Order: sequence, then structure tokens, then C-alpha cells
Amino acid sequence: MTDFDGLIDGYRRFRRDGWANSRARWAELAEGQTPRVMVIACSDSRVDPTQIFDTSPGEIFVVRNIAGLVPPFETGGGRHGVSAALEFAVTQLQVPDIVVLGHGACGGVSAALSRRFVGAKPGEGGFIAHWVDLLDEARDGVIAEHGTGDHAAHALELACVQVSLNNIRTFPGIIEREAAGTLRLHGAHFAIADGILHVLDERTGDFSPA
Repeated sequence: MTDFDGLIDGYRRFRRDGWANSRARWAELAEGQTPRVMVIACSDSRVDPTQIFDTSPGEIFVVRNIAGLVPPFETGGGRHGVSAALEFAVTQLQVPDIVVLGHGACGGVSAALSRRFVGAKPGEGGFIAHWVDLLDEARDGVIAEHGTGDHAAHALELACVQVSLNNIRTFPGIIEREAAGTLRLHGAHFAIADGILHVLDERTGDFSPA
């Protein structure tokens, strides 16, 4: 049996139990979605926002990528998957809350810290290098204060959340919506090792257990 076969078995269990036992909810969702929160998180297989926040289908609008990064607003260059998701959540779904969720032992942050893919060709790490270089400025500050060890990796994981929050605020209409009270931005960090969620206080820059 292949790993894909395992997924199909999982689907069949879901179809028999999860979907069948929530027919009314799925019928409601078939008519459209009204999530109240957007979560921007890492693609890491160990960090599933729907599990961490114990949500049901239709409750959160999720976009996931390497390190949970949001690039700054720009109109040139290539495709803009994260930008499109952010725009859709804010202008079409009109979510009142956006959460940027970082996590412990993040491979993307580790790659940003070590720069081990710098100079690699696309398909061999080049795309990763060009993505996580969004953290270059934060990386320099972290290394100046913490060096390059485990403590530095954790510090850059926290800084990564703040970088994405700052970049979200470069998009049209975000700051205006915040000022009007129709949109709230939040930062959080989930520690895989102990299962503790830390929430960012942007006034102090500190992360505290939820």
C-alpha cells in the first residue's frame, strides 16, 4: 500500500464518519464560506492551524507557505499567491482578524539563518533561498544579538512573525481598516516541543503563553 492509498483510506473514513455526521454543516458550507479569521502559517506538516486552534471546516481561512511569510506589497515580478490570498480574505471575505502563526523548529527560518541555499539553482534550493531572504534584515539583527545557535533560531522564528505583520501593513487598505477597528492583526508562535502557544503583544514586542 502506498502513502497515497493511505490518504484514500483516510478519505473513506471521513466520508463515512466526519462528513456523514455533519451533513447539515456541510450543506451550509456548500452555499458559501464566512470565516471570521485568516491564519497565515508555515507549510510544515507538524503545524496544522485547524488542529492547534481546534476549529471546524469553514471557521478559518488558511494560507500556508515556507516559514509562514508574507512578502511586502509590490505589483511587479512573478505570481503573488500570498498577496492574492490576503486580498481575498480582506476585501472579499472581510475577515475581522488575521493571525500570523510561527512555530518552533521551523526549517524555513533555519534556512534563512544558515543561508545554506544561497547560490543554489532553482529546483535545488534556489526558490527557497529567494523566499526566505525576506528575513535577511531580521537575520542580521538576530545574529548581532544572539549569534547563530539555537537561541538565535528561536529569536528569528519570533522575528519572522513580526516581519510578516509589518509586511501585511504595506498592503493598500490594511492600516486604514486597522484604524477603523474593522481589522485586527495578531502574531503567535506555537512550540512543537511542548505544545504551548505564545501570543505577541505588539506594544512590547514580547510573546507570552496564551
